[in-house]
Amino acid sequence: MKSSVAVIGDIDTVTGFKLAGVKKGHIVNNDDEAENALTGLINDELSIIIITEKIADSIREHINKKIGSNVLPMIIEIPDKSGSFERESDPMSELIKRVIGVEMIK
Repeated sequence: MKSSVAVIGDIDTVTGFKLAGVKKGHIVNNDDEAENALTGLINDELSIIIITEKIADSIREHINKKIGSNVLPMIIEIPDKSGSFERESDPMSELIKRVIGVEMIK
């Protein structure tokens, strides 16, 4: 597996990451574009895929189906320019549970 990073998000998020040196970025405007971008990046065998929280929440079932219990690629969810929002589950806790097999308890 290659050791590279890609980002999926709105134009501001993707532009910011590209300015920071991330070469692969997909600007998406709807769920279909997001699902296609995610599938393409998984097929590229990347190590880390950064995706905005809003987009990840809108395609959650697709993410779960494509990633399953695999450790890689790591899907890291970040807030977009409008900020973070309250959710039922914490994606970072889910990532830790998936990677090391231990659930973090608050």
